[in-house]
Amino acid sequence: MRARAPTRPAGLGWLLIAAALAWLGLAILLPLASVFVEAFREGVPVFLAAFADPDAKAAIRLTLTVAVIAVPLNAIFGIAAAWAVTKFEFRGKTLLLSLIDLPFSMSPVISGLVWVLLFGANGWFGPWLEDLGIRVIFNVTGIVLATILVTLPFVARELIPLMQSQGTDEECAAITLGASGPRTFYLVTLPNISWALLYGVLLCNARAMGEFGAVSVVSGHIRGLTDTMPLHIEALYNDYQYASAFAVASLLAGLALVTLAAKSLLEWRFGGELARPTLPAGIK
Repeated sequence: MRARAPTRPAGLGWLLIAAALAWLGLAILLPLASVFVEAFREGVPVFLAAFADPDAKAAIRLTLTVAVIAVPLNAIFGIAAAWAVTKFEFRGKTLLLSLIDLPFSMSPVISGLVWVLLFGANGWFGPWLEDLGIRVIFNVTGIVLATILVTLPFVARELIPLMQSQGTDEECAAITLGASGPRTFYLVTLPNISWALLYGVLLCNARAMGEFGAVSVVSGHIRGLTDTMPLHIEALYNDYQYASAFAVASLLAGLALVTLAAKSLLEWRFGGELARPTLPAGIK
């Protein structure tokens, strides 16, 4: 008779759990708590005053603007890439998957530098675009491009494993019943991947708003114009405005906690649920 694996920790199991929790507390919870403690160290009025600063308001607006542009574009790309990889066989599929994963292995600084090499003053296309009055680097456009690059894999990498496990049976059935390609996508594929899509969008949005390295390279650090929230925090800290720096940092940390809560809710609600809806009656 085969021995069953233990379902409850005992002895060494509890020791490993305690070690893991201690490490998480030291590496994550303690630094996170320190951000909020330092943010309120000088009182609530000083905390609120940090957000009344015009540069802080501009940084928050720019961060949200970049996220609003980059996240939907990467969501569209992620859906298209996942659809292509999981529903079709073609040459170059392995290369496509490797390119999707490439931003994970690139340094964020390199992700920003590539745009400078392309669109900077001495880049491949920079002088030509400057002659046309188009400025990419040290502008919102460059920040958006850098953010898109570093956040590109998140949605696609959430969708691809799920769509591979689901197969193509339902899409084939819908097409056999007379559904067009777009109708099959909206009535069959999209409902099946909706939770994973939202999950990927949440992760993509969190990375987009917190990105520092790539954005730092292309922004130019122009206060009130090209400083996002992470760059504004760095500028405040370098100016010895610690209370204001930690106040803005606490906003980013709060957004991260909200993202974590939403992520945990999705995992609790849909994590073990790969059930697919039945084919809508009368689809055609």
